[in-house]
Amino acid sequence: MTTTQVTLVQIDNYGPWTTTPEPRREMDLQTLQSRLFADVAQFLGHRDAYVFFTRFDNMIAVTNGVDGAAHATLQESIGNRYPVSVSLGTAVAERPVDALEAANRRLQTAGSAQDESRTEVLAGEYLSETNRSDLQVAHFDVVNATGKYTDRLNEFDTFINIERAYGSLMRHLREAHGALSFFVGGDNVVAVCPDLPETAFSAAVDHVRDDVDIELQVGVGQGASAHEAGFAAKHALEDCRHAGTSVELFGAPAVSD
Repeated sequence: MTTTQVTLVQIDNYGPWTTTPEPRREMDLQTLQSRLFADVAQFLGHRDAYVFFTRFDNMIAVTNGVDGAAHATLQESIGNRYPVSVSLGTAVAERPVDALEAANRRLQTAGSAQDESRTEVLAGEYLSETNRSDLQVAHFDVVNATGKYTDRLNEFDTFINIERAYGSLMRHLREAHGALSFFVGGDNVVAVCPDLPETAFSAAVDHVRDDVDIELQVGVGQGASAHEAGFAAKHALEDCRHAGTSVELFGAPAVSD
C-alpha cells in the first residue's frame, strides 16, 4: 500500500498583486514564476522530493521525508527573497489525489487564495517514518517522438501532439486510479500513483493510443522518497527502450548520496 505526502505550494494574493498598482509586464511575471519554481524545486530536490509547476502560482510537491520544520524553512526563505509569499498545505493519503484534496482544503479553510489577509499559512500533517513501498512513480514518454514529431513537424504542432497525449493520460490516471500526472518537458510525463499492477499501466498506454493515436512507454519505480521511486522509474523506462516493451516495472533503485 502506498502512502503519499503531498504539499500544495500556493502564492498568496498573487492575482491582485500582478495588477497593483497597475498591470505588471508579462515577462517580469514569467521570470518571477520561473525563478520561484526553480528555487522551490532546488530546495525540495535536495531533500529527495519532487515539485511540479502546474499553473506556476500553484505548485504540487510530493514531499515524503520532508518534515514540518523543513516546510517552515522553505516558506521563510521565499518570504525573505521574493516580493510575494507562499502558503503551504500538506496532507497524507494512500491515493495521491486524496492527499492533494486534503492539502487544498487546509489552505481553503484558512481563506481565499486572493484574500490579502491570508498569508503564509503553514498547515498539515507529515509522515514520521518512510518505507520503500510508500511511493509508486511512473515515468512515461512518447515512443520515437523525435522521429514522428520533432524532426517532421514544426515545434508548435509537435507540442500540440505531446499535449494531447499528456491530457489523455492525466485524465485517465486521475479518473481511474486517483493518480497525479505532470508534464516535465520534452515528451515526458511523471505520474505519482497509488499501488497499481502492471495491467493498470498497460491499460493507460492502450487508452492513450486508442484516444489520441499516440504510442507511450512507461517505466515504474517504488521508493521511500519521490527521488528513489522516480529514479527507479527512469531505469525501468530505459529497460523499455532497450527491450522494445511498453511497460517495465521496478528498475534499479537510486543510489544514496
